[in-house]
Amino acid sequence: MKKILSTILVAGLAMSSSLAFAADKLTLQLQWVTQAQFAGYYVALDKGYYDDEGLDVTIKPGGPDIAPPQVLAGGGADMMLNWMPSALAARERGVPIVNIAQPFKSSGLQLTCRKETGIKSPADFRGKTIGVWFFGNEYPFLSWMSQLGIPTNGGSDGVTVLKQGFNVDPLLQKQADCISTMTYNEYWQVIDAGVSPDDLVVFKYQDQGVATLEDGIYVLEDRLKDANFQDQMVRFVRASMKGWKWAEANPDAAADIVLDNDATGAQTEKHQRRMMGEIAKLTAGSDGTLDPADYERTVSTLLKGGSDPVISKAPEGAWTHMITDKAL
Repeated sequence: MKKILSTILVAGLAMSSSLAFAADKLTLQLQWVTQAQFAGYYVALDKGYYDDEGLDVTIKPGGPDIAPPQVLAGGGADMMLNWMPSALAARERGVPIVNIAQPFKSSGLQLTCRKETGIKSPADFRGKTIGVWFFGNEYPFLSWMSQLGIPTNGGSDGVTVLKQGFNVDPLLQKQADCISTMTYNEYWQVIDAGVSPDDLVVFKYQDQGVATLEDGIYVLEDRLKDANFQDQMVRFVRASMKGWKWAEANPDAAADIVLDNDATGAQTEKHQRRMMGEIAKLTAGSDGTLDPADYERTVSTLLKGGSDPVISKAPEGAWTHMITDKAL
């Protein structure tokens, strides 16, 4: 009998121990497909950084038909990655999302133009056709044109805005004089299509003073009232930033980890390694803490977005240092 009781006691202790140390399950919604843009999270997963923090993290790829704010609001994820213009627009529409960390310090958004069009400076945009991404990505461009005093309704004194898909065809087919590109993605698609860098002129939003924050980590505001969720976010951000710093220091290896997690098999080693090298430039200088000055610049840019700005007033409570102060 003593032996039986002892066995039961040991089994019970083992069970309670396993329950006590069960990892907290979290789901992260990406804003695009699996690629080096999100390397830090895949590295944290691969290297066991989330495991070390007692977290069981699932990473959900995004795509053209997936709106991260909707996924978050619908309970399909605990955290999401989003560009701040999209996040602030969603907040103004009533989705109470809050930035808890900002791994990306710099913007990768730019306009890439064909040199043969004669464009040498932003003043030369007048009379030209420019490809612009919409769905919230158009506002930095509209603000930039507004600050330059260039109308966006066409004509010789303004620019004709072409709603650009997520490809570089308008530039290659000469339907547009300039198109929107990211430093780590579409620009290199133009190069890989056979266009020489010498035949292009590039204008980085970061250099023009109209850059907005990209790829921040967001959660629903109400969930931050829960002490347990706060603790989970502290651990998640700490592990994620450890992943990002490893990725910066080991870009090729980080790209290989991304490829290992690409279930579609659509990505190539050449493109992902090159992308990771460019992404490392954007995360450099950030420990994950949102710089209030960067936030204010983003809000100012969005409020100057022409006659239909993405937000109508400066937001309140749209970001917090609550998590990063504890995590970092």
